[in-house]
Amino acid sequence: MLVGEAPGREEDLSGRPFVGRGGKLLSAALEAIGSSRKEVFITNLVKCRPPRNRVPLELERKTCMGAYLNRETEAVGPKVVVLLGRTACASVLGVSTLKETRGELVQRDGRTYLSTYHPAAILRNPRLKKTFQRDLRAALAASKRD
Repeated sequence: MLVGEAPGREEDLSGRPFVGRGGKLLSAALEAIGSSRKEVFITNLVKCRPPRNRVPLELERKTCMGAYLNRETEAVGPKVVVLLGRTACASVLGVSTLKETRGELVQRDGRTYLSTYHPAAILRNPRLKKTFQRDLRAALAASKRD
């Protein structure tokens, strides 16, 4: 399971997560590690695009987690949840920065979480791409362990 922050313009128009430039990068990264979008459940922390594409407010994040994300996670039952970016990481794991847990497998509430960069960060800084793929590879490997 992959969890982003919020829908962007393209996602808002299509009603599907990660279909814009970041989504294309995510799809390519998944293929590069031997996986595909068909093998993972992809969602966002909040379901509505915040005005002016701002970071979702804490109230918005908490509301959507309780109303949607927690239910999606229970319904999907993933072995590993990949948190894409600081907002998803901070909201789900309660940490202040992505750096605190990026690339680490964190056990919480009977589930494994791995925090990594958001695809939008890779678009802004392509040097992060190899680390991003390494993190996704670690999540994939963890999901296949018994």
